[in-house]
Amino acid sequence: MSQDPLSPPKESLAAFYEKGYTVADPAEAARLGRWRALGAAGKSANVEALCRRGSLHPASIVEIGCGDGALLEALAARGLGERYDGFELSAPAAAIARARGIAGAGRIEAYDGAGVPVEDDAYDLAVVSHVLEHVPEPAALLAEAARVAAHVLVEVPLEDNRSAKRPRKRAEALRIGHIQAFSRHDMHALAAGAGLRVLAERTDPLPRAHHIFFADTPADRVKGTVKWAVRAVAWRLAPLTAERAFTLHYAALLGR
Repeated sequence: MSQDPLSPPKESLAAFYEKGYTVADPAEAARLGRWRALGAAGKSANVEALCRRGSLHPASIVEIGCGDGALLEALAARGLGERYDGFELSAPAAAIARARGIAGAGRIEAYDGAGVPVEDDAYDLAVVSHVLEHVPEPAALLAEAARVAAHVLVEVPLEDNRSAKRPRKRAEALRIGHIQAFSRHDMHALAAGAGLRVLAERTDPLPRAHHIFFADTPADRVKGTVKWAVRAVAWRLAPLTAERAFTLHYAALLGR
C-alpha cells in the first residue's frame, strides 16, 4: 500500500469533498449525480452478491462515507436491509442523502470522519465503499467500521498495478482524491489488522457504461469501448495477471 505525499489538498478533507456536491452548473451537477447513481447500481450488486455468498442477511446497515446516499437508496431498492444509517464527511452530501427520503432511513448526518457516533455493535453490516483510498489512515477507519458492526463490506480500486503507476494516471487519481493505492494483499492485511477475516471477495473491471460515461465524442466512446473490451477479456482469462496490469475494482465481505 502506498500513500502519495501529495495528499489532497491544502484544504481540509471536508472542504475538498464538499466541492463535488456543490457544483454551480446545474447540468454538470446532474451529470455527476447520474455518475454516482451508476456507481451505486454496481456497488449494491456487489453488496447483495457478497452477502449471499457469506450467508449474511443484515437488518441494520450503516454506510460510512455515504456521500449523497445513492448507494443506501440502491440497497433499499434491492430490499437488502430494513434500517439504513449513513455518516458522511461532507455536510452538503449528507443533506442531499437525507432529502432522498430513503425508505427505512434513520440517521443520515455529517460527522468528523474519525469516530462514528454510535455504540459498539450497533449494526449488522457496515459498508465502506470507495472511501479507504481517500483517507490518510485507512486502517483506523476500517477498525472503526469493525467496532460498529460485526460484518464490514469494503470496496476499493486496486491501484497498485503497472497501469495506475504511470504519472498521468497517478495525477488523475490524486485529482479525485485517491491518496492510497491498494493491492489485494494490502486489503487482506488491513482486514487482519482490524480483527476481521475475508469471508468472500470479488473483482471486476467495471462495465462498459462506466468506461464511456464521460466520453463526449463518438471517437471517445469507441476508445472507451475498446478499453473496456480488452480489460474484460484479460480479466476473464487471467484475473490475477490482469490485477497486476491494470485497475480492477475489489469488494470483500469481512467478518470477525
